[in-house]
Amino acid sequence: MIKLVDLKPQFQSVKEEIFNEISECIDGGNYILGPKVKELETKIAEKIGVKEAVAVANGTDALVLTLDAYGIGKGDEVITTPFTFFASSEAVSRVGATPVFADVDKETFNIDPAEIEKKITPATKAIIPVHLFGQPANMEEIVAIAKKHDLLVIEDACQAFGATYKNRWVGSLGDAACFSFFPTKNLGTMGDGGIITTSDSELANRLRSLRTHGSTKKYFYDRIGYNSRLDELHAAILLVNLTRIDEWNQKRRQLAGRYRERLQDASNIKLPYEADDRTHIYHLFCIASDEREALREALLKEGIQTGIYYPQCLHLQDVYAELKYKEGDFPVAESLSQTLFAIPMHPFLTESEQDHIISVIRQTGGR
Repeated sequence: MIKLVDLKPQFQSVKEEIFNEISECIDGGNYILGPKVKELETKIAEKIGVKEAVAVANGTDALVLTLDAYGIGKGDEVITTPFTFFASSEAVSRVGATPVFADVDKETFNIDPAEIEKKITPATKAIIPVHLFGQPANMEEIVAIAKKHDLLVIEDACQAFGATYKNRWVGSLGDAACFSFFPTKNLGTMGDGGIITTSDSELANRLRSLRTHGSTKKYFYDRIGYNSRLDELHAAILLVNLTRIDEWNQKRRQLAGRYRERLQDASNIKLPYEADDRTHIYHLFCIASDEREALREALLKEGIQTGIYYPQCLHLQDVYAELKYKEGDFPVAESLSQTLFAIPMHPFLTESEQDHIISVIRQTGGR
């Protein structure tokens, strides 16, 4: 089976280094928010080009805590995309605010700035653009809209560690940014983890309090907080993988280039678009086809995994029935949910495996 994402060879390639880092953790005796976490926060802040990085338990918590730290809650609205993983809107709902959806761009699959402006009301407090599948959203226009209406911009960068927009790293483009270290992410660990990046030191201090039950001094509490701390072992693993992330992302881009070159004339699919001013790091390589199920079945018969991202838009999920959205409200996002699917993409995908995938796609009506 050619897996959609194969983590085993990736972690095997750094196994000895990870063992050494974990051994240091065991010998050091600090297991939560210890020196490895601090080192990770410092190195990520330096890499991305921001003043602060605050590690938390997972990417969803990164979003929740950031919204909470900004005081967003009941009666507030946050504009985001209906075509992404549930956590982007779930975090808004978790703090008591209302997610407001805006349709996406048909080429990049990211939230369309022109649609954002149509959704702004006096209750709007923030915009959460998602850098979907590893391609940055149109941040210049989004930030301009936010400044015009005095709104916050919180990047959901959970799928995009190492991507760039106009020569700036994702994670440095808004007021704050949220990353996930789930194992399948480009920069991942062997479990859950997340981090928030910002150049707002006051926000960072509130986040550090929120992640430890609202405390700034042991057993004294300033606010209602959370238990959302990064384990030292995960920080150790991430420090190793951080030294490889640019190499791994470049390998993804090379593989994406081979897919493009060999599938550019395939008549049954549409390849993903890559904007000239952005570095797409291909967390997923998604193609669109009106023959999606036939293609997926053909690939599966040849031992090739695929995945649908995402089969139902967020505005049509049962949990948001009370928001009264209906089919047809966001035609671009809804069309993508019916045609888009991911084919294998990870840094250790071999060229022979990739050639087999390409061959099957071309043979299934795609010459």
